[in-house]
Amino acid sequence: MIGLDSRSRVDIGQLQNRTYRQLGIRVNAVEIPDAIAIVEHWIACRGPAQYIAVTGMHGMTEAQEDPQFKQVLNQAGLVVPDGMPLVWLARRHGFDLKRRVYGPEFMISFCAATAQKSYRHFFYGGAEGVAQDLASTLKRRFPGVVVAGTYTPPFRRLTSQEENEVEHLVLQTNPDILWVGLSTPKQENWMFAHRHLSVPVMVGVGAAFDLNTGRLRQAPSWMREHGLEWLFRLCAEPRRLWRRYLIQGSKFVLYLLAEMIGLRKFN
Repeated sequence: MIGLDSRSRVDIGQLQNRTYRQLGIRVNAVEIPDAIAIVEHWIACRGPAQYIAVTGMHGMTEAQEDPQFKQVLNQAGLVVPDGMPLVWLARRHGFDLKRRVYGPEFMISFCAATAQKSYRHFFYGGAEGVAQDLASTLKRRFPGVVVAGTYTPPFRRLTSQEENEVEHLVLQTNPDILWVGLSTPKQENWMFAHRHLSVPVMVGVGAAFDLNTGRLRQAPSWMREHGLEWLFRLCAEPRRLWRRYLIQGSKFVLYLLAEMIGLRKFN
């Protein structure tokens, strides 16, 4: 490893071992500073590609209906609690988490903490022009951030030629961290399928591309910190999100109750 002493190695190992299982999924009981430390460790090691699933009740529920997706989550280097329900569950399992690893905030915090280290960032996802706008926004806010490249995929399955172009672009630009702004479960499945890429870490951050460029309004901080962001987003985009929050959210609660009172086991 590069630039990490034995104490750092122990601390990173302890952070990665802070986990609990819920609905058959391993969740890492970490906060944003912990996740930043782990990502920097992976970048320093330059080992096989790792990926981070930033997930909440939506991802947990999707995994119950798609065993392959559950496997994708459980093979992630980190599954971090994006939603407050996963923070509350972590506390129930004995972990004193104060805050969640909110995807848009994690991206901003990582850039703020590491801008002077010249890590190379690649942005994959978003609508036409969004990845480029995000790259420009972050460079402007955090002088020192290095943009290795951007790629906006079409709203369809990529052809073999396009897949080859993406892999060649990533290989050519040699990023340290690749941000994936699709949606769950697309972004996690994409990272799992591309873990052979020569990039130390990939992070699926969903709507962070739109939120961090101002295309979508963020919920007020008091709503984000008290588990009410879903209500704000549902009111903002009811047609797109009603099924996720009303149907999937209800299923999540039922699954939890079934597990907690012993009616069902989740493997």
